[in-house]
Amino acid sequence: MIIPKSVNLILSELHRHGFEAYAVGGCVRDMLLGREPEDWDITTSAEPPEIKEIFPVTIDTGIEHGTVTVRMDGANYEVTTFRTDGEYRDHRRPEEVHFTKSLKEDLLRRDFTINAMAWDGGLSDSESGESAPAGIIDLYGGQQDLADGIIRCVGDPDERFEEDALRILRAFRFAAKLTKPEPGDGEGEQENAAGQMFTIDPATRSAVTAHREELRYISAERIQMEMTKIITSEHPEVLRDMYELGVTEVILPEFDRMMETPQNFRFHFLDVGEHTILAMRNIPPETHLRWTMLLHDTGKPQCRVTDDNGEDHFRGHPAVGAEIARDVMNRMKMDNATKDKVIRLVRCHDDRMPAEKRTVRRAIARIGTDLFEDYCRVRRADVLAQSKYRFDEKMANLDGIEELYRQIMEERECVTLAALAVLVIAHIAILLILGWSWRYRSIYPALYGAIFAIVLLFMLKRCFCCIGVFNTIVSSSSALLLFWAVGEMLYWSKISELL
Repeated sequence: MIIPKSVNLILSELHRHGFEAYAVGGCVRDMLLGREPEDWDITTSAEPPEIKEIFPVTIDTGIEHGTVTVRMDGANYEVTTFRTDGEYRDHRRPEEVHFTKSLKEDLLRRDFTINAMAWDGGLSDSESGESAPAGIIDLYGGQQDLADGIIRCVGDPDERFEEDALRILRAFRFAAKLTKPEPGDGEGEQENAAGQMFTIDPATRSAVTAHREELRYISAERIQMEMTKIITSEHPEVLRDMYELGVTEVILPEFDRMMETPQNFRFHFLDVGEHTILAMRNIPPETHLRWTMLLHDTGKPQCRVTDDNGEDHFRGHPAVGAEIARDVMNRMKMDNATKDKVIRLVRCHDDRMPAEKRTVRRAIARIGTDLFEDYCRVRRADVLAQSKYRFDEKMANLDGIEELYRQIMEERECVTLAALAVLVIAHIAILLILGWSWRYRSIYPALYGAIFAIVLLFMLKRCFCCIGVFNTIVSSSSALLLFWAVGEMLYWSKISELL
């Protein structure tokens, strides 16, 4: 692991002026995992005015909480004074903070042991854990939990979640994001790599259940951000643990209803919730795709009907699910672009069609060129999470649809209303020009006639590539314009003979 020169320089400068200084938190965890940290956070015994005196370029980003941003080599580094937190009244932020000279007290206020380690760059003599590598300060067993793949709160988990309920979701996010090292893997943990996800230790799990209701105090935006990170991780199946511990009951009750809805039907072998989890794993970890798969069957609990043979049917569930998806997206303050994609994909996720060019063109027009590839991904992920009944037939159908889609796009056929409008205008312009300019033919009438015929054939070909009801409208309009153009041509031809 190569430590940025600026980090070493900040640590050494603080030490040179007589202060303790450490890289702390997630960057130390990532460093031990052999991964490149996204951010480098630094904690120090120096207070904000002293930090500002040492470094020439600083920004007061959170000075009331002891945080000063140091600008160095074009990058920003947050440098925060050792502190303890005051009372948490809103289950999210402390009412006040108190500066301290103790690194131990500063690390004690952090969420999980794997995030409560510090690294001094080998510049200080502070106490460290018994088995810590050079420079690592591990007072709460973070390295052992990292090796064992355990998410454990620092100190009393009830206190940690009482302070900040968002830590409940962060526990599941880290469990899903990190994977245990494979045997013989010298690199340690790998984010988003194949492997077994971390587990939450029993005491922390009990505290999650006890404090889950406090998530109602957390803003919808923060919950949405954490949920997005959870479901776009390598292990979205951590939702199962969230359901078992009662977390989804508070933040996403729609998922609970899916987990409790069976699918007694030959096309399925899992209940709706387990099918949803498997479908999520079958699709790329893009935000709108994972949210689509999470919500695509939310309409099934409401639409479930069991026939006389004991088979379940879910007619109309895509439309119902689209409205539920809209409610969820609005409740979680999702951005409009993602919300629009998710709602449209949920509504069309069960659309089926024969692998024929005409029907695929119509489907592209209905679903949209911007989402048709995603529709195919959603359909494929859905089928892969179903039973083997007619599985090969469904996959062959999807392969055919995708191949026809590629052909239609490569041939630039008219499949959208915008393209259709351009096509109609172009046809009208061509016919007007031909009809009007015919009067000026003189030297090469045969050549002009050939050009007229070529343009006419092209126009008719394009018309019959149009879609749905608009095919009839455009073809009829073109025929009327054609008669008009021919009449115009004959009229001016007759006038020219008289002249």
